[in-house]
Amino acid sequence: MLIMRHHPRGRGFRLFAIIIAAIFVLGLLLVLTPRAAASQQMQAEPATRSSALLLLRGADTLVVERIQRSATTVTAILGGAGMPRVTMTYTLSPDHLMPLMTFTAHAPGAAPDAAPIQTGSLALSADSARLSLTIGSAPPRALYAAVPAGTLPWVNNDFVTAEQAVRRARAQGVTQLTVPLFALSNGQVVNSTVELMGADSARFTIMGMVITLAVDAFGNVTGGEIAQQGIRIVALEGPAAAAISFGRPNYSAPAGAPYRAEEVTVRTPAGHSLAGTLTLPSAPAGARMPAVVTITGSGAQDRDEFIPLAGGVRIFRQVADTLSRRGIAVLRLDDRGVGASGGDPNATSADFADDIRAAVAYLRTRPEIDPARIALVGHSEGGMIAPMVAVSDPQLAAIALMAGTAYTGRRIIDYQYENLVRGNPAVAAASADSVLKAMRASFDSTEAKKPWMKYFLEYDPLPTARRVKQPVLILQGETDQQVRVEEARALDRVMRASGNRRVTMKLFPDRNHLFLMDPSGHPSGYARLTNNTVDADVLGTLADWLATTLGTK
Repeated sequence: MLIMRHHPRGRGFRLFAIIIAAIFVLGLLLVLTPRAAASQQMQAEPATRSSALLLLRGADTLVVERIQRSATTVTAILGGAGMPRVTMTYTLSPDHLMPLMTFTAHAPGAAPDAAPIQTGSLALSADSARLSLTIGSAPPRALYAAVPAGTLPWVNNDFVTAEQAVRRARAQGVTQLTVPLFALSNGQVVNSTVELMGADSARFTIMGMVITLAVDAFGNVTGGEIAQQGIRIVALEGPAAAAISFGRPNYSAPAGAPYRAEEVTVRTPAGHSLAGTLTLPSAPAGARMPAVVTITGSGAQDRDEFIPLAGGVRIFRQVADTLSRRGIAVLRLDDRGVGASGGDPNATSADFADDIRAAVAYLRTRPEIDPARIALVGHSEGGMIAPMVAVSDPQLAAIALMAGTAYTGRRIIDYQYENLVRGNPAVAAASADSVLKAMRASFDSTEAKKPWMKYFLEYDPLPTARRVKQPVLILQGETDQQVRVEEARALDRVMRASGNRRVTMKLFPDRNHLFLMDPSGHPSGYARLTNNTVDADVLGTLADWLATTLGTK
């Protein structure tokens, strides 16, 4: 997804994007009353202590954080189904600062000994921060920023910072404390507020999100909730904590489905392999069926395009289930460097287009698939890639673009930055211009120089769109504030003007960039969504059009 966010959410798009889970869950702070704090601050924690914090919605485990604590360091490992695995080590100081943090990120589902996709460090002094980041085998890049005294590092879903802030509030003997945080997602400083609610609870507020936590005598989180999201925080100790495991994602067909799911491997001309799932509807022996290849949005995405907000959004799993129930086979793939797929995840959109060409070529070798009835369904960046493949392959039968882009990346990112800052209630109107200037300067000196981003910034989708001759379906949410509805209209207009009479556009009221019901559509509100299902209006429109265009029964 093209998201300046949290989740949505490009490839190398943010300073530390890979470790930012799409659920806007922040480490909470629990605080004691001043008198209780003073007495409890004297207690000494055991030399080492291990625990696990689970973020639950209903019966679903969304995120797990494993924490190993000592007097001077804390190591935390964040993970979840379909999420990157991030290991962070913090150095603690007696005055409740965190002067050094190191981190390592692995792709979703990567083996324990796999090479990391990101490594880095954050050094905080009295008035400055130095963030060093290495992506894959690229040279390290550094960001320097001025910060207020007492700033702590902040990563979504990590509670270590919250625990340290609780200890600071107790040590100062206050019931309310403002703690500046350096957000690794964008290199900016945001303020959090800790309110001590009693001897064993506190309230932590940041960017409008309120988290209520329970803490023990040492300041460690022992439970809590994020009521706005319906999320519970549960702490486990000892063997129960060690037993928590997500395992490999389950891509099998649901019970009773009129199709089967087959694990496949697509080999590419570039030399790497892509892991995927091919759903094959039931059909008479020897019959050939139409097929679709899905194309994910920007960022390291698995084959479902899993986004862990609202309990986990899986756009392409829903697409595959809907289409295969209508007699259309669907091939969905893990991106390069994700899951069991190889290849360099920091390649350009043009390289990813080559991967999709390899997927189409693979389908043409399958005896169950009609090579003349293969279509593409792309979301966000995938909607930019689909026309690239279509103009190079006249045998393709059709393409469907879900929130596909029509503008250059530079124009899109300028809008997203502007919208993110001016639509954020935590940014004062008087400081918005300076915040934007700083963000853009940081972006131009770091992210804009990376291969994927450089290509994206310069690529103009409209000249390619004009050359598409196949039938095209354009789907767009009207409240999308990442790829705006005007881009869908631009694609429709230029395709028709170039002579393509088989273009259909459908706009969906109150749908955001993920095609979820969302009257606002602003990325800052994604974390508060409770619905994780793309509804029948969207999926039915897509299925009806493909069934008609590809000639299914």
